[in-house]
Amino acid sequence: MLEVITISNSNGAQLEISNYGATILSLKIPDKNGDLVNVVVGLESPEEYPKQSHLDSQLFLGAIIGRYAGRISGGAISIENQEYPIHNQNGVHLHGGKQGFDKKFWNIDKVTKDINPSIKLSYLSEHLEENYPGNLSVSVVYELMESNSVKVTYQATTDKTTLVNLTNHSYFNLDGGGSILKHCLQVHSDSHIEVDQQLRPTGNIIPSANTRFDFNHQSQIENSNFVGLDDTFVLKQTPSKVATLLSKSNGICMNVYTNQPAMVIYTPKSFPSLNYNVNSSYGRFPAICFETQNFPDAPNHPHFPSSVLKPGQIYLHETIFEFDTLNDS
Repeated sequence: MLEVITISNSNGAQLEISNYGATILSLKIPDKNGDLVNVVVGLESPEEYPKQSHLDSQLFLGAIIGRYAGRISGGAISIENQEYPIHNQNGVHLHGGKQGFDKKFWNIDKVTKDINPSIKLSYLSEHLEENYPGNLSVSVVYELMESNSVKVTYQATTDKTTLVNLTNHSYFNLDGGGSILKHCLQVHSDSHIEVDQQLRPTGNIIPSANTRFDFNHQSQIENSNFVGLDDTFVLKQTPSKVATLLSKSNGICMNVYTNQPAMVIYTPKSFPSLNYNVNSSYGRFPAICFETQNFPDAPNHPHFPSSVLKPGQIYLHETIFEFDTLNDS
């Protein structure tokens, strides 16, 4: 059954979560004038998310992605010398397969509405769901801090050696609509993962200096080199601040922190025709995703960080989206 929980802090910031896909439906943050802005792209009602029109779009709006975020190539995974065929289209297994965690109803385990209110959701991915081995117990906690930060904590355990790589697929637009081309972006990364024409990692890690992937210095997204991103940035040092996004028009600034080794940044050129939040209209390059995670296709590249989880181990992924406002100077 579809359930929606809303929590808010003393500053008026509001976070709305659905148990379908453990999805962030909206996140309202005060701008420099104190007006609330929904900085996450969402649909006009929670009931829109399970509809075929949204599923067919493959936007994964605000949802938790699993068991494996990103792409796995080859049509199968090999774990402890056993091969498991996995769903693929043209040799690409994307975001956990045909029925990933974004399409599951999660349990709402706990809601706290005191200082730093939080929502804890959980899901049991049974052995051989999407043909991944092991019963995987997953939880995600969304915490809305008094500092206007949203802390997302993922944990998972398994009873059989398996793969796990979780992320959240929220699309951010700090103006609440329009385009992100006038936003300023900084990414603390010196290299990125080379991909083929189907966006499958080749295994090569490429230096980003003097390329269109170099965002080490904060600058406006729209420039002569910008053609959009759907790329994996190798992060310099984690846990630490890995990215900053700024809207000069309303002063909202978002910093991203994570303990993960990589971050996929995705900027769709446009959105398909869906029923988006009331009063939200989007233009060219409408939003940006910061998918903190392990390297895509890590099972097929032994020199990438391992995504293997064994019985007795705990998968722990922490990401913080920190919001602040900058006044005109």
